[in-house]
Amino acid sequence: MRIAFVLMCFLSVTGLVAQQDCYLGVGGPDNQTIAEVFQLDSVQQEQLANLGAELNYRNQLLAQRAEYLLDLHAQSSPEDLLVMSFEYRQVIDSMHTNMRMIDKKMLSLFNDKQYNMYIKLCNQAMSSPIYTSRANQKQKKKKDSR
Repeated sequence: MRIAFVLMCFLSVTGLVAQQDCYLGVGGPDNQTIAEVFQLDSVQQEQLANLGAELNYRNQLLAQRAEYLLDLHAQSSPEDLLVMSFEYRQVIDSMHTNMRMIDKKMLSLFNDKQYNMYIKLCNQAMSSPIYTSRANQKQKKKKDSR
């Protein structure tokens, strides 16, 4: 239960502004915690690692772009800095979009029990859960019942 509390705290920190998305944090330092809390099977753990690597790669490119913008405008006028701030914001927004996309992919791999726990933790953290198509799980259930 201690791990669930830690995850809930992590989820609430990512949602400090009213009703922000409730991120799992795939690709961050808490992959092991995610695996433990949601009792991921070996296939899900492998996907968690792969998705984390994908997110890190995507965001590494964006981080390089952000660093370039900051370096380029180190001695710029206030007007240029304002323009740069909009470009920088777009880079940060793209990083958030990547996080949401990767978390959504991971959530689509959750079974009903795991997904319901995620919803419960998000509600406790007063964050908006990321809703995903449960079609993958319904197809898997049909195959398993045959």
